[in-house]
Amino acid sequence: MKEQDLHIELLADMKKKNIDIALTLDILNRYNAGQFDHYEKVIPSGVPPLDGIHVIDIRNRSPNNILFKYPKQESILNLEHNDIFLHSAFPAGNKNIFEIREMGREMLCFTENALEEIGKHLLPKTAYGVLNGGSATSYIDIKKNGSIDESLFEAVRLTFEDLAKEIENKPKGLTPAYINPDGSAGASFLELKMRSRLLIAKELGHDRLSRKPGALASSAYQKQPDFLPLFQMTSVGNHEELLRAYEEMRVSPYLSDLAHVVGLEPCEWVSGIQPLIAAYTHSTEGLPKRVFDRAYGKHNSSLAIPGGHGQSFMILADIYRTLLKQGMRYAMLSNVDNTGAYLDPIELAILAISGKPAGFDFAFRTPVDVKGGILILAPNGSRNVVDIGPAIGLEEVEYLEKSGSAILFNCATGIFDLEWLVPHIEEISRALPIRFSDQSKDAGNYSQAEQVTWEVVSLLPDFIAFAVQKDRRFLAAKMLIEMLLASGFGIDKPSIDPSLKQLGMTMHNGQSWLLENVYGLTKVNGRWLPQESALCI
Repeated sequence: MKEQDLHIELLADMKKKNIDIALTLDILNRYNAGQFDHYEKVIPSGVPPLDGIHVIDIRNRSPNNILFKYPKQESILNLEHNDIFLHSAFPAGNKNIFEIREMGREMLCFTENALEEIGKHLLPKTAYGVLNGGSATSYIDIKKNGSIDESLFEAVRLTFEDLAKEIENKPKGLTPAYINPDGSAGASFLELKMRSRLLIAKELGHDRLSRKPGALASSAYQKQPDFLPLFQMTSVGNHEELLRAYEEMRVSPYLSDLAHVVGLEPCEWVSGIQPLIAAYTHSTEGLPKRVFDRAYGKHNSSLAIPGGHGQSFMILADIYRTLLKQGMRYAMLSNVDNTGAYLDPIELAILAISGKPAGFDFAFRTPVDVKGGILILAPNGSRNVVDIGPAIGLEEVEYLEKSGSAILFNCATGIFDLEWLVPHIEEISRALPIRFSDQSKDAGNYSQAEQVTWEVVSLLPDFIAFAVQKDRRFLAAKMLIEMLLASGFGIDKPSIDPSLKQLGMTMHNGQSWLLENVYGLTKVNGRWLPQESALCI
């Protein structure tokens, strides 16, 4: 199909909605030509075990507990490559790191305290990025939200409808990450992420930002680039609005005072802009596929959507290259809607010790985890992440669970070693699968094409899967009702299913822990306020 084959009204509508018509038709023509037929849905042979090597359980923490062990010589070499020297940082007799002999090999055992210390010294070499996605339209879709539990939806309907009116068509990152107990909106997802960066800077102190750590460094002092540089993938549909919002956030009560204390610019993001593509016809309409032209029941109306977060490897490639040149070694990447996606020094340390190219968070799946990826064993024995819907059916996931398998759900959070990623990024962009999935939403029945970021694991020579505590690392809000549930709305209603009520309480407790311990907020008179502001009340 060529551009001139599109109806003139549809073509005008696509242009008005900033749809990349050439890219949309390229994907469509490649699909109709059968070029994506080899991207079949994955039939898993099982689920990887928590073996402490490839899948590492870091949920149960205690300062002196051994969280990780790794071959001694490899550990030393990998850490020295990061200017970390164990003999000076942890002298002989230190109980935080010790040797054992296992299966004929000398191994180093690391306590939580040791990993925390190592990870903090890696933070100045780390960048933090988010995938901003599109608007909150799908987020507030009534069909999707109501499908989780009808009783829960009815219990929060009034709050849902009022909030949906306020956030409709806003970039999701600019919508509230939580609702205060008094019913008022809290800080946005992006405000929390920027605040977390400032709090880390404050904890480490000015010297840690401008100098290499004395005990762990091979040389004396060296000026570092801007601490925890922020980068993002936006879209042509939300980029300008995000930039305007960042300007306004400079005086945000969650950021301004803290930014002044640590001397960092709070809202400076480096951006890669993702094009929008059109939705395609539903599979029930047969082949060949066409551009979907009945959005919200309107004739010759297209639907503009992003082409999946997997396009980030192409969109952010130059940013990754620049970060590496600036002296950054690691880059954390997460979806914007996960309040649990904060930088964990322990994960950084484990990744550095192992020398592996990437590490990803996984939590045990719950009933609300119906969109996203799960960790599986492929028939060839390799580990892979497959997305529910585009790559594996929900019924297949539920079958695995009924057979006794504990499903680890991808938290859409990864840390990449830039020394590995940058030389391979073009190869990843080409090889990452493009998958089509049918959708039934308020806009109608259509299909969408997307590259899924986390399927990158199938292209890596190795990676670490971190088994994490869901209520502290994966409070993702794919749907508005999830955010309301985590904020405590609906969990006190007798009509709610007991298992869902228990899940809501767990999520709510996790959210409270995050707001207090990661984002430095304190609850005063029914509102979560910045601790530095609350002291003045």
